[in-house]
Parts: sequence; structure tokens; C-alpha cells
Amino acid sequence: MGNRDELIQCSIPFLREVKDMTPGAEMERWLNQKYGEGSQLYQDLARLIKLGVEEGWAANQEVEGPNYRRSRILEPVPETFQFSITAVYMNSTDPRRFKDEDDHDVLRGQYHGHPYGELNLVVPLDKGAELRGLQGWQGPGWTAPDPGSRHYPEVRGGAVIALFYLPAGRISYDFAAPS
Repeated sequence: MGNRDELIQCSIPFLREVKDMTPGAEMERWLNQKYGEGSQLYQDLARLIKLGVEEGWAANQEVEGPNYRRSRILEPVPETFQFSITAVYMNSTDPRRFKDEDDHDVLRGQYHGHPYGELNLVVPLDKGAELRGLQGWQGPGWTAPDPGSRHYPEVRGGAVIALFYLPAGRISYDFAAPS
């Protein structure tokens, strides 16, 4: 079994457990308590998604240059309880970065919405790198944007891989960004 297939197989028991839960702040807290950085699931998924980026089967399609890439690893299928699996690589050392309120360099991605929410494993590649979730900045761990939420993905402190699970594979880039 290759690393891509191992990541999918590693995800299935997790998705079986969460398939009837609703993403949001409460689930995000639960995910970080049960499956945070010290858990075996986090360690396994982080190792496999890092290998995916290194091997070129994950986050391999440039969105806006080499520091903002993503790819769908698996479309929604019955085996994953109709969750899709996607990876995004973002690196805030990109020349398009801007300074946030704390004077950190931030890279902002494409504005989008989550019709059914999202479960997002945050894997920093650089010490101190973080992804902005709906509850604030997140280092190693999880974010869980709730159904109907919309946001810009943002990273600061270096490079992050986000491995995310979308119920029914739903994500929408059809929303106008706030002005």
C-alpha cells in the first residue's frame, strides 16, 4: 500500500467516528482534546500528508504560485462516508504576504465558503507556523469551520499543510469576498 492509500485508510475510522457530528467551535475543542498533536491519529495523518507533499501527490496544484497549492486527494465515496479529502500547502514567506495586526507576515488564500462545514488538520512545517481558524490562530491541531461559514485561509509564521475533510465534498468559491 502506498502512502496515499495509507492516508485514506487511516482516515476511514476517524471519519466513521465523526460522520454524524456537526463542525463548529464545540467539535473543534473536542477534536483538539481527543486528536490533538500528541495523539496517534494526528501523528499518523501529519506524517502521511507531509510525505504526500514531498512525493507530489498532495497539494501539488498551484493556486497562486508555489507557496499556495492544493489538490483533492479523494472525492467523496461511500468508504469515507461521503467526505472528500483535500490538502493545501501555504507558506507565508510568499512575496504576496501582508502584515497582520501583530506585525506577522500572513499569506491569504482564496475566499470561500463551507456549505456543510469542514474538519481541518493543521500541520505546521515550520516551528510557530499557524493557520487562522474561525476560533483564532491554530498551530498543530484542528479547526472545524461550521456549516455556512465563509473565510479567507490565512497562514503566518511559515509553511503549513492543511489536510481537510469536507462533508459531501462541498466547498464553494462562488461567494463575493467582503470589501
